[in-house]
Amino acid sequence: MSAYFAALSDALKEAGIFQPCLLLDRDRLDDNIALVKERLDPGLAVRLVDKSLACVPLLSHIAKALGTHRFMTFHPPVTQAVLDAFPDADMLYGKPMPVGAARAMLMRGGGERSRVCWLIDTKERLAEYGALAAELGIELRFAFEVDVGLHRGGFASPEALKALSIPERLHCEGIMAYEAHAPEIPGLFGGQAGALKKASALAEEFADCLGEDQRRILNIGGSKTALLHDGGVANEVSIGSAFVLPSDFDKPGLAGFQPAAFIATPILKAVEPALPGPAALSRMLQTLGLFPRKGCYLHGGKWMAEPVFPEGMKTNGLIGLSSNQQFMGLPASATVKPGDYAFLRPTQSEAVLQHFGSIAVLSGGRIVDRWPALPMG
Repeated sequence: MSAYFAALSDALKEAGIFQPCLLLDRDRLDDNIALVKERLDPGLAVRLVDKSLACVPLLSHIAKALGTHRFMTFHPPVTQAVLDAFPDADMLYGKPMPVGAARAMLMRGGGERSRVCWLIDTKERLAEYGALAAELGIELRFAFEVDVGLHRGGFASPEALKALSIPERLHCEGIMAYEAHAPEIPGLFGGQAGALKKASALAEEFADCLGEDQRRILNIGGSKTALLHDGGVANEVSIGSAFVLPSDFDKPGLAGFQPAAFIATPILKAVEPALPGPAALSRMLQTLGLFPRKGCYLHGGKWMAEPVFPEGMKTNGLIGLSSNQQFMGLPASATVKPGDYAFLRPTQSEAVLQHFGSIAVLSGGRIVDRWPALPMG
């Protein structure tokens, strides 16, 4: 990995990038896309999660490779940006929006509102959206959020769906059944495989409550589980973070995928660190292994990311974090100097990809483009 990060450093220097940035390895991204195409059940379409890939050129690159125009959306400003960028985009909300947020977006008018499928999680919200559609004199599409084991809300039983009366002007498109809990279920309670089997069976029970014209969207899965589904009632899965693989997504369901996004930042100072106060205190803590003998200060910091290079670089609880110049402890063998680059791997792609305004795109060992990120939600 030292050679890999050395090559990234050379590319950043050649491109004249000497400030913190989000670096995307497009070659690794393409390898991850190829794995999705190889492993995805042929009966399933991919719905791209825009909050986790919040960059129009990135979404476009993946959508073109997979031949999909389906997106799962979460934040109205991002929704609008994706609608504007993709004339054929089919948008499904991944969380229920306050009716006021929906009203504000719908008041813009235009044909794009017919491409949005809202998410309904309670009978009260169903009534609110029915009243909104009547107030504005428009038709609205929606899908039901159903609980298949995550217990984060949504309709808890198929019987709850059967008891509903759908208001005029609302048109049911299907269900969204998210099962992010599955990879965390201990083997004692059936493990991941058991949880996925139960989730899929529950999703089928919910889908059976719908008419044939209400089953266009039968959505299940997220990045950690999408490629583990085969058969079942679902006709699509949602995938976002898997394409760039932040560290929170190091799960068995994504074995073989490679991290494709890193935070890169210059090292400002290489130091023999000392805590404020008596020098003897620092020496004692170093002898006890509680404080490093070498360290460095980064340009920026306090990101949702874990250090990966230089090897052995760590945060230190005695000095803490800083968003201005963060201290990092180093092993005694480290040979870093000011002007070198440090690399951190995001723990998530959501929000982190948008943090730096644009993304430095690497391919063939060179920075070949800068892709603008979407607005924060």
